Amino acid sequence: MTEVPPGDDRKRNIYLLGLVSLLNDASSEIIQPILPLFISSLGGGGLAVGLIGGLSDGLPTLFKVLSGLWSDRLGKRKSLVAAGYGLSAVGKLLLALAATWQQVFVFKTLERSGKGIRSAPRDAIIAESVPRAGRGKGFGIHRALDSLGAVIGSVLAYLLWKGGMDFRMIFIVAGIVAFVALLPLIPVKESFKSPSHCLRPGFSSLSPDLGRFVAIASLFALGNFSYMFFILRAQEFFSGKMAIGAPLLLYVLFNLVYTLFSIPSGSWSDRVGRKKVLTVGYSLFALVSLGFAFVSSVPVLVLLFAFYGLVFAIVDGAERAFVSDLCRADVRGTGLGVYYGAVGISAIASGVVAGALWQYLNAEATFLFGAIAAFMASILLLNIRNPSEIS
Repeated sequence: MTEVPPGDDRKRNIYLLGLVSLLNDASSEIIQPILPLFISSLGGGGLAVGLIGGLSDGLPTLFKVLSGLWSDRLGKRKSLVAAGYGLSAVGKLLLALAATWQQVFVFKTLERSGKGIRSAPRDAIIAESVPRAGRGKGFGIHRALDSLGAVIGSVLAYLLWKGGMDFRMIFIVAGIVAFVALLPLIPVKESFKSPSHCLRPGFSSLSPDLGRFVAIASLFALGNFSYMFFILRAQEFFSGKMAIGAPLLLYVLFNLVYTLFSIPSGSWSDRVGRKKVLTVGYSLFALVSLGFAFVSSVPVLVLLFAFYGLVFAIVDGAERAFVSDLCRADVRGTGLGVYYGAVGISAIASGVVAGALWQYLNAEATFLFGAIAAFMASILLLNIRNPSEIS
């Protein structure tokens, strides 16, 4: 049985895991804004960007499903979280050795496999460290610290590039920071213990309501293609050195807005319900995608990147909190793993479709595809029951 840990431990878990994510995301975001530019420098086009963005996120989904299930059955979550962060750090260092975009794909997939291993058990620890009434805020705090790391990382990416450091040295710096991120994980305490009865938790224990929501979240993920396409779209508006510098700064803006609104958005979902908040977030992404399809000026581009950050602040934490609400405590890791796995599979299809549309039609077609998928998800979400309505 799982109990919410004492107040001090509860707060400490949230902030320690947030600090781990802050440092790890700082290392990731040092890489993220330059990765599509690095791929282009190795001869990869829009399809290569889509394959790397989609498949590197989607292929590790098996780990996301299994790690959640393993953590429920073993009664241990922290060791899987540590293994995941460690594998990601190794993958980041290996990116410095890539000589072709195909090698970038292999090393990026390895790096994302670490995320696959850690995500479900980490989120289960977060959910078990706060009472249900404050779960949205708890995930919001974690996302705020995570996205603060993204702000720091994207600023560092710009400063390192501005200081004359090449892509490969930047990857090495990112890998070192990723290993440092493991240190705050040491004092984290988990309260979950695997059930003592003979029945072992598994997929059959998950609720039909969770399945319906996961299907809708997967549809949204199908349209929520890789950020790298937004970076490439921004690059079209600049030339010379600004073709690299300006997209990096816009990515800083995206992460800054994401950080500032994560906690308020999480608290909002606690007050008015996850479904309402997610409907707003999905609908806003549809509008942002439409904006990116038809943007024709730099000021509008800047505004769209700000709204893009707001979408992530609204959706990211609320989705994970909603999944946690729809799961019993003894299968929460499994439920989160299924959610991450399904969304990851959608990411594979999303990257391939978006990349093909970009390369063989145009950028506008890619963003219109995203808008349609997000709009459909927002409509279907209206038929999902809130956990409070489920008997």
